[in-house]
Amino acid sequence: MKTTYYGQSTIEIETGGKKLLFDPFITHNSLAKYIDINSIKPDYILISHGHGDHVADLIEVQKNSGAKVICIAEIAGWLNAKGIDNVHGMNIGGGFSFDFGRVKMVNAIHSSTMPDGAPGGNPAGFVIYSAEGKNVYFAGDTALTYDMKLLADDNIDWAYLPIGDNYTMGADDAIKASGFINCKNIIGMHYDSFPVIAIDKGEVTEKFIKAGLNLRLPAIGETIDL
Repeated sequence: MKTTYYGQSTIEIETGGKKLLFDPFITHNSLAKYIDINSIKPDYILISHGHGDHVADLIEVQKNSGAKVICIAEIAGWLNAKGIDNVHGMNIGGGFSFDFGRVKMVNAIHSSTMPDGAPGGNPAGFVIYSAEGKNVYFAGDTALTYDMKLLADDNIDWAYLPIGDNYTMGADDAIKASGFINCKNIIGMHYDSFPVIAIDKGEVTEKFIKAGLNLRLPAIGETIDL
């Protein structure tokens, strides 16, 4: 299993011969301006919520790749209205088995409105139970929530957690979340893209080390093995 970081919360996971892209926001992110989105051809696109910094490149990437979009039912309806039918709508607490493994949509504490003002349903996170046997949690934009404790027995191998603060939980709450989900391998996301979510990487890394956690902060465009 491999993962590539494209900035903000845009993550690609390669598992079971399939590519899963989460929350595509690249062309409007100045930190990722050198990434060519035409080269990104996922098999699936997973959307946590409707804010522009998570869906800005959704339609273009979907049309370029033909990927199936996995999202909450309201966003599925929004995409249908725009002529995109290769969509799998879900809702919080539900799961579904795909050819790469099983996806469960879990709660996130945030807000969700589409860029055009349409309702985006509830924000969500995802747990991927891959056919390779590794389980990955993508928290989406979220505050720290006790619902995360429900994942403690799910044998999460890696978790993508927001650490930028202001709009989501920051590093301190992400460390608490790591304990809630019983996972020591963390990939930070949703930081540095805007001034209000800029972090001191050294300070944040030191906090995670002191907590006995393995924090990875890949460079934009970097691929690492999970």
